[in-house]
Amino acid sequence: MELFIQYFIQGLLLGGLYAIIGVGLSLVFGIMKLTNIAHGDLMILSAFFIMVFSTILGLNLFIALLFAIVVMVIIGALIQKFLINRVITKGPEPAILVTFGLSIIIQNILTLVFRMDARIIKGPFAGVNAVSSKWVVISGEYLMNFVVSVVVIVVLSIIIKNTYVGRSIRAASSSRTTAEFMGVNTLRTYIYAMCIAVVASCFAGLLVGQTFTFYPYSGTQYLIIAFGVVVIGGMGSIIGTLLGGMILGLSQLLGAFFFGSGYMILIGYIVMLVLLTLRPRGLLSNMVRN
Repeated sequence: MELFIQYFIQGLLLGGLYAIIGVGLSLVFGIMKLTNIAHGDLMILSAFFIMVFSTILGLNLFIALLFAIVVMVIIGALIQKFLINRVITKGPEPAILVTFGLSIIIQNILTLVFRMDARIIKGPFAGVNAVSSKWVVISGEYLMNFVVSVVVIVVLSIIIKNTYVGRSIRAASSSRTTAEFMGVNTLRTYIYAMCIAVVASCFAGLLVGQTFTFYPYSGTQYLIIAFGVVVIGGMGSIIGTLLGGMILGLSQLLGAFFFGSGYMILIGYIVMLVLLTLRPRGLLSNMVRN
C-alpha cells in the first residue's frame, strides 16, 4: 500500500510538470489553430539560456530565469511577426512547415554551440526531500515543479479571462474575421499569444532542466509529451492542459506500478487513446476560455 501511494503521488506531481510542458502548445493552437512543431525546441532553448545565465555568468537562478524570459519573448515576437504571421493567413500548412523548419534550425544551432553533451540545471532542491515519512517520500524538485506549474497555469487562465490582451486573444480565437470587425488587430494579438506561450516555455525549461538531463535535440521528446497532454485535456484549453497532464502522469506511474517501468510510456498512451475514443475533442475542448 505504501508503494502504491508513493507512485500515485509521484504521478500527480509528474503530471504537473507535464501540464506546464504542454500549456504553451495548447495556447498557440487555441488561438491560431497552429500546431507549433518547434514548441519543444523553444522550451529546450529556454533551458539552455537559463543554464548559461546561471552557470557560466553566475547569476542567481531566479534572475537567470528573468533574463531568459526577456530573451525568449524577443525571439518569440520576432518569429511570430516575421515568419508565422506572414504565412498564417494562407492556411495551416505553411505555418506548420515554418515551425518544422524552426525546430530543425534550433536543434542544429544548439548542437553546434553546446555539442551533444548532456546538461542539467542545478536547482535549489536537488537531492532534497520535501516530505519523508513511512507512507511517502516526496522529492523537493517534484513538489516545486508541481506548485510552480499550477501557479503558472492559474495565472495564465486569469490573464486570458480578465485582461484586455486576454479578451483580444479570446476574440481572435473565436473568429478572426469578427474580431477584426470589432477593431482587434489579430496579427498583433498572435504576437502577444506567442510571447505568453514562450514565457510558459521558459518556466517549463527551468523545471525540466533541473529535473532531467537535456540535450540539444531533446525538444522532440517533450513535444510528444505536450501533444499527449493537450490532446487528453482538449486542444486550446488551459485548465484542460492541467487535467491532461495529471491524467498522463498518473497513468504512466500507475502503469509502472502494476506492469513494470518498461510499460510506463506505453500505458500512458494507451490511456490517451482510450480517452480519445470516448472524447475525440479531449476532456475540455472549449478553447482558451477554460
